[in-house]
Amino acid sequence: MSKQFAVLGLGSFGWSVALTLEKMGCDVLVADDSYEKIQEISEQVSYAVKADVTDPEALQTLGGRDLDGAVIAVSENFEASIMATLLCKEMGIPLVVAKAKDDLQGTILKKVGADMVVYPEIDMGSRVAKNLAAREFMDWIELSENYSMVEAAVPEPWRGKCLADLKVRERFGINVIGIIIDKQVDVAYDPQAPLPSDGVLILVGSNDILQKFDAKKGHR
Repeated sequence: MSKQFAVLGLGSFGWSVALTLEKMGCDVLVADDSYEKIQEISEQVSYAVKADVTDPEALQTLGGRDLDGAVIAVSENFEASIMATLLCKEMGIPLVVAKAKDDLQGTILKKVGADMVVYPEIDMGSRVAKNLAAREFMDWIELSENYSMVEAAVPEPWRGKCLADLKVRERFGINVIGIIIDKQVDVAYDPQAPLPSDGVLILVGSNDILQKFDAKKGHR
């Protein structure tokens, strides 16, 4: 079943998050009080609704309890961001990501319930969306339009096995370029050494392959 997200607010950041999540196969519901913006994006996402995201009744109609997460990307005022964050948590949405302009706003948003606070530039929405859609990865950094670098905990079936035997590149089309152990990066890890259970792998691959890869189980 596809992951389902709500994106509240269609500024540059919210727009980028919504379209990237949709491209990654998620069901995306967007809400904004601008009829023009909703009309423009309506054919590019699963659902588009004109709504005041600070109105409890309006948010309840979005079916929040079925959502995997919500992104609060309200741009017009900080009070609206606070209210939307509070309402989403009260609705039981398990993951609420809120946009902040500075540390003070971030601190306040966390205090009212935000699970994650981001401080985005215009082009950062895509990265945030990829991290949401691929929760098995600890980080996702775009290297180009088609390739990305991700960090993932060593999959349980790989623990105690060596890279030479796992043949990650041959089997999955993914390159292991390093490993993080005790916060130290090792880019020359012995391919014959067993992988530790507490290690974090640094992987590079095409976006298509990475999106299909199950980083917990170690297979597609």
